[in-house]
Amino acid sequence: MANETATKSAAVQENAHVRGVRQELTGVVTSAKMQKTIVVKVIRAVQHPLYHRVVRHAKKYYAHDETGEARVGDTVRIVSTRPLSKLKRWRLEEVVARSTRA
Repeated sequence: MANETATKSAAVQENAHVRGVRQELTGVVTSAKMQKTIVVKVIRAVQHPLYHRVVRHAKKYYAHDETGEARVGDTVRIVSTRPLSKLKRWRLEEVVARSTRA
């Protein structure tokens, strides 16, 4: 019985290792008007394939904010999670920096 438990826990740890770590993104909250949902704008720099100039691309992500702690203008870190709704596939991990505007 104890040997089975040790084998199962080893299998769970191995499975977690295979799955890997969750994706993390850092961005700015652009909207917090929904209940338990924030919109985060993530800007990334990509080199243009033909002209080799660095271009900034922006994308918005819907993230789950259970406690409602994020405000517009805050810099936040979001992590990937299971699908929570039609658009939400991310959840708020932490508020990195608070907005200075009132």
